[in-house]
Amino acid sequence: MIEAVELAKHYGPTRAVDRISFTVRPGLVTGFLGPNGAGKSTTMRMIVGLDRPTHGAVTVNGRPYAEHKAPLREVGALLEAKAVHTGRSAYQHLRALGATHGIGRRRVDEVLEMTGLTGVAKRRVGGFSLGMGQRLGIAVAMLGDPRTLILDEPANGLDPEGVKWVREMVRALAAEGRTVFLSSHLMSEMALTADELIVIGRGKIIASGPVQELVDASQGASVRVRSPRAADLAERLRGEGVSLVDIEPGLFTVRGLTAEQVGEAAAAAGLTLHELTPVSGSLEEAFFSLTRDDVEFHTGSATHTSSEEAS
Repeated sequence: MIEAVELAKHYGPTRAVDRISFTVRPGLVTGFLGPNGAGKSTTMRMIVGLDRPTHGAVTVNGRPYAEHKAPLREVGALLEAKAVHTGRSAYQHLRALGATHGIGRRRVDEVLEMTGLTGVAKRRVGGFSLGMGQRLGIAVAMLGDPRTLILDEPANGLDPEGVKWVREMVRALAAEGRTVFLSSHLMSEMALTADELIVIGRGKIIASGPVQELVDASQGASVRVRSPRAADLAERLRGEGVSLVDIEPGLFTVRGLTAEQVGEAAAAAGLTLHELTPVSGSLEEAFFSLTRDDVEFHTGSATHTSSEEAS
């Protein structure tokens, strides 16, 4: 479990992280979302002791990271996959790290196989592609068979098969009861991978909770309705908190009512339905809606960009 209480990090007048509190629970995949510059990487660095908080505290499995006698066995972190001696092989790198915790060759071989690196284990890391470097970073994170995993953009540089592998791996680890905390800019993957989300913007938590709840709360679930007597049905559905939008003759969407409520109203009025489809918003739409006021720079199109994240 990861617990942050009033956690803050200031760089001079800049508040990279501004007194945030959250809990990442075991048995779930918790996604960490936010625009660039929102404070994600800074928060993750404070969790593993790479940055000292200006205020507040964060613990992993009940104590600060620095107080764990064998941190690799408690927390596996992928924060900077390139932080590797480029002259070493993947095998040498893992063996050197393992030696600090009494982790032997058998476990090194296991994580190399787990991450698909067995065939290149003796190659110099300096010749690795971005995707191979990410796999090595994940191997490092898993080396101590930790109870908690903190992964910053784990799918970065991976091909579609690799992205799918990361998704299945983190979900399997959470199913074992481990704590999994990961960030990603791949909204479609986060929607498939995460159970819960923490959304941060300008150093503050904007929203948190189960994925679908955040999507529905941000976008509002709607119902797509098609009927030869659409106008009559729409008139019966109107009321406080209900909004109707015409799409084309005979077809409209309803917000504020469930598909069941629409169907019951149509049946009570003896009106024929040709379509009754619940429609949920996407995580990407919800993300942009939640963070639209928290990106530092906006382009002239629908794409949101911002400055690089403080680290």
